[in-house]
Amino acid sequence: MDTLENLNDQMQARREKLTAIQESGGLPYAERYETTHSLEGASNLDDGVKGVRVAGRVIALRYFGKLAFGHLFGFTGKLQFALQKNKLGEEFARFKKVVDIGDFVGVEGEMITTKTGEKTIDVSKWTFLSKALRPLPEKFHGITDPELRLRRRYLDLIMSTEVMGRFKKRTQIIKTVRDFLDANDFIEIDTPVLTNKASGALARPFVTHNNALDIDVYLRIAPETYLKRAIAGGFERVYEFARSFRNEGVDASHLPDFTLLEYYCAYWNYEDNMDFTEKLMKHLLAEVKGGLTLEYQGQKISFDGEWPRIPLRDIILRDCSVDIYKLDKKEDLLGELDKQGIGFDEDVDVEKTSRGTLIDLLYKKVSRKKIIDPIFIIHHPLDLSPLARKNDNNGKIVDRFQLVVNGWEIVNAYSELIDPIDQAERFEQQAEARALGDEETMDVDQDFLLCMEYGMPPISGWGMGIDRVVALLTNAQTLRDVVLFPLLRPEGVEVQHKTSPVKIQAGKTNVEVKHKKLDSGQKNAGMTFKTS
Repeated sequence: MDTLENLNDQMQARREKLTAIQESGGLPYAERYETTHSLEGASNLDDGVKGVRVAGRVIALRYFGKLAFGHLFGFTGKLQFALQKNKLGEEFARFKKVVDIGDFVGVEGEMITTKTGEKTIDVSKWTFLSKALRPLPEKFHGITDPELRLRRRYLDLIMSTEVMGRFKKRTQIIKTVRDFLDANDFIEIDTPVLTNKASGALARPFVTHNNALDIDVYLRIAPETYLKRAIAGGFERVYEFARSFRNEGVDASHLPDFTLLEYYCAYWNYEDNMDFTEKLMKHLLAEVKGGLTLEYQGQKISFDGEWPRIPLRDIILRDCSVDIYKLDKKEDLLGELDKQGIGFDEDVDVEKTSRGTLIDLLYKKVSRKKIIDPIFIIHHPLDLSPLARKNDNNGKIVDRFQLVVNGWEIVNAYSELIDPIDQAERFEQQAEARALGDEETMDVDQDFLLCMEYGMPPISGWGMGIDRVVALLTNAQTLRDVVLFPLLRPEGVEVQHKTSPVKIQAGKTNVEVKHKKLDSGQKNAGMTFKTS
C-alpha cells in the first residue's frame, strides 16, 4: 500500500471516530476546558497531589492490556499520563476507541512518579477536546524536507523541541532588549507601515495602492524618518520593533519582510551610541547565553573585551589594496576594480550604481565575510550615507558605525544629520543617482525636510536586524529558521521571474495567474504575471 493510500485510510478512520463521538452524544470540538496547571507546572508538583487538571495534544500513546501510557504536548513542554482500566471502567475503552495521536484531550488526576522516574498524572477522569483529522508525521523522523518544515511550521513546532525552543528564545531575546531600553529611559512608540515616501534606508521598496485615498504608497523599508519626527516633537529617547519590507533578494541573511529594531537618542553622538551598543549586546549575551561567547555553525565567536573600531576605508584597503579615499570619482574606482580583477554578481549593473553603492558592494565582496568576532566599522563615505552627519574633520566621511559579527551586519547607526540644507542637497544627489538607474537610493522626502526646518536636537540613531541576532544566538542556519511563518511561493504554482517587479493597480494592470499542478517530487512554485 503506498503512502497516499495509507494516509487516506487513516483520515477515513479518524472521520469515522469523529462520527462515533457525535452519535454517542459527545462533542468532537469542545468549547473550553478549565486547567489547574500548565504541563510544566504539573510536572513540578509533589507526588500525591490530587485534582490536577491539564490539557494538551496527544503526541504518544501505547497500550499494555488494561494499562495505557501517553504524553500530552503543549507550549511549556510535555507530560506523561497513565490510564488504568480498573479505575476508569468504560471510559478506558471509550478513550481507546476514539482518541488518536494528534487529538487534544483534558485529563484530571493525581501526580505520581513511575518506576522509570517520570512524573505522570494518574488519570481519574478525561475529556475529549478536539479531533485531528490528519495524522502527525512519524515522530522518529519528524519532517525532514526543509521547505516543508517552513510551510508546515505548526508541525515543526510539535515534532521538534529544538524548533519550539528557538522561538521561545526569540521571545526572550526581544524581551531582554526591550527591558534594557526601558531601563535606560527609552520610550516605545509606533510609526506608519504605509508611507508616502520610501525613505529611511537604501533599498528597493514594495509598492501598493491605497484605494480610499487613490494614491500609491510604499511598505516602509525602515521607521527612521518617523522616529526622528518624534524626536523633533519633544521625545528624547524612542524605539520601535518595526516590521519592515524590502523588495530585494532572499538568502540566508536576507528576507523581504523582517523585524527591524530602531532607536534614537537626543544629544548623543555615534561614539556615545557605540558605547551603549556594546553594553546592550554584552547584557543580551549574558542574559540569554550566560556568557560572552557563543558557537555558531561550528564557529566560535567571542564578544568579550573592547570591540575594535575600524574605518571602512582601512578594512577595504587591508583586504584588496583599494584606497577609496584616493578614488573620488566612480569612474576611477571602477578602473581600479577592473585593474585588480574584482567583479560582482551578474545581476549587479555597475554602470548604473552610484559611487557609494559601489563602495558598499566592494566592502561586502572583499571584507565583510571575513569578520567573525564583533567589530565596529566606522567612517563610511558621505555618498553611502544620505541621512548621516558629516565628520567635522573630514567632510568626505560621516559619523557612522556598523556592528558586524560573523559576516553579518547586526547594527547600523550614526550621528544623525540635522542640517536641513545639507539634507536637501543629499536627497537631490540620491534622486540624480536614481534617475541614472541606481534603484538602491533614497527619494526626496519633502515632508521630512519640512520637519527638519523646524529644528532638531543632536541625535544618534541605531538599527538592528532582530532576525539576524536571533539566528546567531540560537545557531540557526538561515533567517527563515527564526521567523515563524516566512513568505514562500504558493504550492502547486509555477513562477516565471521578470527582471523588474510588476506593480499591480486596480484598473491599470491585467493580471493573468497561470496555475500548474506539480508532478510528484516537484517543489518550485509561483505565479506568472502578464501586464497590458
